Amino acid sequence: MVGITMPARVRSAALVMGPAFVVAVAYVDPGNFATNMAGGATHGFLLLWVIVSASVLAMFIQYQSAKLGIVTGRNLPELCREHYPRPVTKLLWVQAELVAMATDLAEFVGAAVALNLLFGVPLLPAALITAVVSFGILALAPLRRRRFESVIIGLLAIVLGGFLYQTLHLGPLTGAAAGLVPGFAGVDSVLLATGMLGATVMPHVIYLHSALTQRHHTTSPDAQRGALRASRTDIVAALGIAGMVNVSMLVVAAGAFHQAGAPRESLEDMHSGLGQLLGPGAALAFALALLASGLAASSVGTYSGQVIMEGFLRRRIPLWLRRAVTMTPALAVLASGVDPTKALVLSQVVLSFGIPFALVPLVLLARRADVMGAAVNRRGVTAAGAVAALVISALNLFLLVRTVTG
Repeated sequence: MVGITMPARVRSAALVMGPAFVVAVAYVDPGNFATNMAGGATHGFLLLWVIVSASVLAMFIQYQSAKLGIVTGRNLPELCREHYPRPVTKLLWVQAELVAMATDLAEFVGAAVALNLLFGVPLLPAALITAVVSFGILALAPLRRRRFESVIIGLLAIVLGGFLYQTLHLGPLTGAAAGLVPGFAGVDSVLLATGMLGATVMPHVIYLHSALTQRHHTTSPDAQRGALRASRTDIVAALGIAGMVNVSMLVVAAGAFHQAGAPRESLEDMHSGLGQLLGPGAALAFALALLASGLAASSVGTYSGQVIMEGFLRRRIPLWLRRAVTMTPALAVLASGVDPTKALVLSQVVLSFGIPFALVPLVLLARRADVMGAAVNRRGVTAAGAVAALVISALNLFLLVRTVTG
């Protein structure tokens, strides 16, 4: 009897695994390359604690989103439309679309830079190539969900392998543990920390995760508990890997650039610097990881945009049209000659401002018994979500005030 039951449970859990790995790609997108490596190159290990804290926070937030989908059979935008006034829903939709555009900016710019580094393709044509390839990946999503997830997981593995290779070539690291103690070094470090937070906790995948798990909705208490357990495992594994990659980004930049005096103002500088300091293999690994990250994250970002529009407005547009609209700002940035790395960092700051708009409705809905039934969040969980939203909002407000006042 045991021999029959255990494999059945394993198969049941395996069916729920996968969504978190799709979500995890957004946590290691090109924006992370820019912010994490800029943080490590400029401030050494100082901001390591930001990445670790943000990774733990991301696990908490994504589980709440996944739980919402499993328990209710609805995604977060749909529930917002059903339970909030129409003006509020429209406001949430507008800011979510702006977040989607900021996300696309990071992903297209990053992949374009990677193609330029690898093959010498000019940035604007490289962005168009990125659009075509990411659309091909995205075409798998509606009808071949498992194949789409497998492709995304494969690209995530390339990113992980690239940074593991670089980390192993650094040699012994001293002083990294000191970076786990919270602290800043001026307003510039606060700007980078906010960008790192925006690059690590991604608002568009808060919406997406609930959509990916709603297909596992069940009213059976036992089946629901099993699905939630499997989802927790999925999230810890996937976001644990993403956290390792983010830590590796900062560690590589801190170890290679902070004391070396090598140029580190842009992704191109970091690519050439890695080649000089760690060898051509490290430079190749960096460029391949950046390309895989951009291609995967751009596909996931467009998929998220579909969920956002359909959920908030009950409207659906063709994927190619959404792809064309959201990539326009990225193409405009590349065509204007703006420094790609600075554009990436600023896009992550914009993303961090979008986090509370996704997190607050998530916390409020998950505390309602009429929405969640017996799986309603306890007061302690609700309080933790509220504290997270307040901390992120306070950090963003501080950044805004300091920026305006110079």
